[in-house]
Amino acid sequence: MMKRRKFITLLGGAAAARPLAARAQQAAMPVIGLLDPRSPDAMVDRLRAFRLGLKDVGYVERENVAIEYRWADNQLDRLPALAAELVRRQIAVISTGTNAAALAAKAATTTTPIVFMAAEDPVRLGLVASIARPGGNITGMNLFTGELSAKRLGLLREMVPGAARIAVLVNPANATITETTLRDVEPAARAMGLQIQVFNASTSGEIDAAFATFVRERPDAVFVAFDVFFNSRRAQLVNLASRHALPATYGSREFSEIGGLISYGTSITDGWRQVGVYTGRILKGEKPADLPVLQSTKFELVINHQTARMLGLTVPPSLLAVADEVIE
Repeated sequence: MMKRRKFITLLGGAAAARPLAARAQQAAMPVIGLLDPRSPDAMVDRLRAFRLGLKDVGYVERENVAIEYRWADNQLDRLPALAAELVRRQIAVISTGTNAAALAAKAATTTTPIVFMAAEDPVRLGLVASIARPGGNITGMNLFTGELSAKRLGLLREMVPGAARIAVLVNPANATITETTLRDVEPAARAMGLQIQVFNASTSGEIDAAFATFVRERPDAVFVAFDVFFNSRRAQLVNLASRHALPATYGSREFSEIGGLISYGTSITDGWRQVGVYTGRILKGEKPADLPVLQSTKFELVINHQTARMLGLTVPPSLLAVADEVIE
């Protein structure tokens, strides 16, 4: 009888302990801090790709990993405070998708692992010591987007062969990308015999003002720099270009999908998947210093045929032959 009572007591103790064990396990779930200058509604496809990358190495949000999101809602000056907040939370890894977010995270910590996606050379940006051996607490992926500007200008010229005057729209608030874009576009334009004029826009109102100037001055085409803010305003940019019948080129396929004439750039969703994979590998115990910076190899040329027809342009067979996608 004594033995039986003892056995029941033990069983009761085990039952009571089970929720505690489950809670402890939940508390021990690693936490990723995701830092981004945009807002979540602009990031649906990219977050899906990030979660796919995590899943590739065995992590599923809310099952065996938690994600703390910090959005700057297109206010870049908020990033340092948001990065510091994540560091105070003592999360396991900080994952970022832009130059500005990566630089803010790097400034906030020398110990918490960071995985970045940079639009251009991360050594030049000061994020890592070298591509092969990043050193320190940070690694990630180079999209090369800033370096593709000259190629993109050439594709625009091919699409609009009569073009002589090109308006280049840049965001001065994104200084590093603007500098890289102009460094590559200006000599490329000279070599092609194109005249370029640079316009600045850092707000929605300034984008409207730039297009009002284009309407007065009638450039032959518009080159929209690759930029996080411009990406968040892609509907505005594409609508203005269509309304004023201006051929325009953009840095990612998301513009062509909603009516932009031509886009050429890295697959950003593939980049986010790779960031997810590296984040998962670090959660498993690998060190950022030992993970070489990945170099993007997937570039996409997307042409919107319907927009070309609307603008009275004939898409050259040479472009149709190399396009990754032609949207009818």
